[in-house]
Amino acid sequence: MATKSHFLDTSGGADPVWIHTEPYSKRPQYKPITEDIKTDVCVIGSGIAGISVSYELVQRGVKVVMLEARDILSGESGRTSGHLSSGIDSGFVELANKRGQDGAQLAVDSHTYAINRVGEISKELGIDCEYRQLPGYDISQYERGQDGHEDDVKDFKEEVKKMNELGIKASYQEGFAIRGWDGKVDQRDAVTYPGQATFHPTKYLLGVLKWLTKQPNFQCYTRSRVMSVEEKGLLSKEVKVTTESGHTITCVNAVEATCVPLQKLSVVAELEYFRTYCIAIRVPKGSIEDCLLYDSKDPYHYVRFTACDDKDDYLIIGGNDHKVGQEPEDGRYAELESWVRDRFTQAGSVDYKWSGQIFEPVDYSAFIGKNQGQSHIYICTGDFGNGLTHGVLAGKLIADEIMGLENEWSKLYNPKRIPAPSKVPGMIAHDVQINTQYKRFLQSDIKDIEDLVPGTGGVLNPSTKTPMAVYKDGDGKVFKFSALCPHMKGVVCWNGAEKSWDCPVHGSRFGHDGVGIMGPAKGNLPPADEAAEALLKQGSAA
Repeated sequence: MATKSHFLDTSGGADPVWIHTEPYSKRPQYKPITEDIKTDVCVIGSGIAGISVSYELVQRGVKVVMLEARDILSGESGRTSGHLSSGIDSGFVELANKRGQDGAQLAVDSHTYAINRVGEISKELGIDCEYRQLPGYDISQYERGQDGHEDDVKDFKEEVKKMNELGIKASYQEGFAIRGWDGKVDQRDAVTYPGQATFHPTKYLLGVLKWLTKQPNFQCYTRSRVMSVEEKGLLSKEVKVTTESGHTITCVNAVEATCVPLQKLSVVAELEYFRTYCIAIRVPKGSIEDCLLYDSKDPYHYVRFTACDDKDDYLIIGGNDHKVGQEPEDGRYAELESWVRDRFTQAGSVDYKWSGQIFEPVDYSAFIGKNQGQSHIYICTGDFGNGLTHGVLAGKLIADEIMGLENEWSKLYNPKRIPAPSKVPGMIAHDVQINTQYKRFLQSDIKDIEDLVPGTGGVLNPSTKTPMAVYKDGDGKVFKFSALCPHMKGVVCWNGAEKSWDCPVHGSRFGHDGVGIMGPAKGNLPPADEAAEALLKQGSAA
């Protein structure tokens, strides 16, 4: 029997903490699509955006077909840290500067809706997913007395003023300390704000999916990779969604809930792509205040808690972001562990280490709605570190637009919005930085395949031939793939933390076995020898 690729379950070689109580084996299994289908809406992607859009539409009587390239929840929703926050990575002062006071208000309103909506649905469907509302705390990255602490306090006070203008009951509390912070590092003083939340993301999404599966107007197909989404007809009255197997879903509207749209450029070029790192470390149950915690570092640390067992909870900390394919993991997990142990001395073992992907729009607002140049194809991308709340609010926004209902959030999230003149220099600098990544055509990670340690990979770039992505398994067997990303022909890099091939140009990713795990590339990494072809076929067809 063929061995199933780990990348059919998740988009990394390392497992996230959520499988501690919800292992992959407990997830429902669906069949691949085997025939052409007609429906009202085709939703592509089975993460929080796809499931939320499907839920809102199915509730309104719309016929929905959901397609997933791999298995259920195999994307970033299963690798999140599980924060439900109305806070924006840029801060509300900066967001208001970029998108105006009205835009900042729409952001607060829509994310607050999403926080509450998860609670409502959990209650309505009886989903036990650890949902609870919590306070959020923002602290300085610097200790009291250090250069930078007072500057952070000044910024905090400005942020509090803006948050209060937008209806968030925030306050600056001098000397505030989190219960259970018993280390010598003194980062007291904080912005405090109520009404945030957290939950177990996969328990929640599996609960919603369980309800959807029982509905007569919902169908789900997995291992059904989508290769094209096109509007057809003179007036674009229907959409054709074509899978890798050649089957077609004909629908009135299609929704690409795929983290990033499966297309060449357009909004793809208006995003920056980052890896972010997480660990789950044991702490005695109840020893630390249950909260959401963020510091001012860039990239910042973010902290929350989830259940472990009768004795311990897990403290989940994330941070140390970097652009996809442009830096190695090198010590990022160790830094997160040290940060925790220096502040919470009761911390025990680190049981899980994993990473995820973040998509940052240049103007600090996600792209949710009709895609550029389209009338019946919708997208949801640019999560900006708030992928869970963006996914939930996308459920309502896209469902409203499909149903012809006005939703004021579209003023903020419309993918067809025109960039403000102030954004142009930043966009040009971003494009220049991306284009420099084609320097990989002149670089080689290894001089010889013998240089590879078993269980690792590297790009071999002969001067007279096409670059090859070479993987050597634990037994020393070698597999060769094309190193050219099928999206825009960037040369991929080896990600040792996740055993994957990552493209530094637009963030596409592939498992060590070539399985496509992140767009905008639509397909797999092309095999360059028979061994790689067999490995890819074996993994994806198991």
